[in-house]
Order: sequence, then structure tokens, then C-alpha cells
Amino acid sequence: MRVLMIEDDRPLAQALSDALRHRGIHSDVAGGIDDARQMIAAAHYAAILLDLGLPDGDGLDLVRRLRAQNNPIPVIAVTARSALDMKIAGLNAGADDYVVKPFDVDELAARLHAVMRRQGAMAGAELRFGNLRFDTASGDLVIGDTPVLLTARERQFAALLLRRFGQVVSKQLAEDQLYGLSEPVGSNALEVQAYRLRRKLEAAGATVRIETIRGVGYILRELATG
Repeated sequence: MRVLMIEDDRPLAQALSDALRHRGIHSDVAGGIDDARQMIAAAHYAAILLDLGLPDGDGLDLVRRLRAQNNPIPVIAVTARSALDMKIAGLNAGADDYVVKPFDVDELAARLHAVMRRQGAMAGAELRFGNLRFDTASGDLVIGDTPVLLTARERQFAALLLRRFGQVVSKQLAEDQLYGLSEPVGSNALEVQAYRLRRKLEAAGATVRIETIRGVGYILRELATG
């Protein structure tokens, strides 16, 4: 999962980004509203973590703009503004949740998963398809009764495909979620990830297969039986 963190305190953003990465949540960081708008236009994010007091405006203005554009991306306001009226204003503006600084990172991660479930972006704490079971909290993949060892990038790819099984995941969406805007992406980097993950699924006896849709992306389908 890759999220957009909008936070102008760079040391805080880096510390939070590092902490979330250990929980399977990767972040791109924008220092203000203008940067955030450009990044939202350029990439697909699973959710937004939004500071409200930004140097170039109020974060709630960005939320209102997204909702006016019918953009349903989950937004969690992460702010030092603890007054009840500020929380109400944030939720009324279209934020999905409101977390007050200082906060526990595990709680923030749990709230992030919760808002995504409410948006339908995640089926639950455990994703299942065929004989695959994927724990979104730990990143553990089990095929039948066999645990499958995955790299961090393979876990991200597997989760992305499982959340959208039966649907085509575009190459652009997959690259945005696996690499974000901060990492250079080689011309065949995604193909290599798909190949390695496909081989691991096959070796473990998966009843599903990653299929390549030429020029479009990838889809997870159940193997035909009989």
C-alpha cells in the first residue's frame, strides 16, 4: 500500500514514513497543498494522510476540492488541532477520520486500514482468493497450508492484485503503488516483479495465476479446473 503524506515538518514526515514502512505502508511526502495537488494528479494513492496547518493553506481546503471533484480517496486528517469543533469541521469537509498529534503509529495504521475497508478498497484484515490467504497486517502469504516467503515489493504487488482479483490492475497503478514518485522505475521493473511473484505462486501450488494483459496491466484469475 502506498499513501500520500502531506506534512511540512520534514523530520516528522521522515520518522512517520519510516515507521509506517515497517508496517507495510509506503509513503510519498508532499510539503504543501500545491505539491500535493500535483502528486495526486500524477500518481494513484491508496489514501492520504493530511496535516491541516500547511505553509500554503489549510489542508481542509484540499479535502473540499477533492470531494467537489468526486474523488473518493480516503483522507485521514493528522493534526495538532484537538478542539472538538475542529474535528467536526474536518469530518464535515470530507475527511474520513481525524487523528490528533501526538498519536501511536499502530493506531494510525489501524485507522488507515479501517477507512480503506469502509471505502471498499480492502475486503478485510485477511484477503482470500482461490487457495491464497494474505494477512494485510503482517504481510504473510499462505497458499493452502504453505507459507510463501515474499520480498517487500512482492507483498505489495500480491496485496494489490488480491484486493482487485478478477479486475485488471493497470501498469500505471501498480508502478505508483510499488514505487511511488520518489523511486526511478526501470522499463521492465514491474514485469520482473510479476514474473518472480508468478513463479512463487506456481511453485507453492496456487490455484490462481497472474496474467499479463499486454499494454494494459495484470489480472489475478482462478485457474480453470477439470
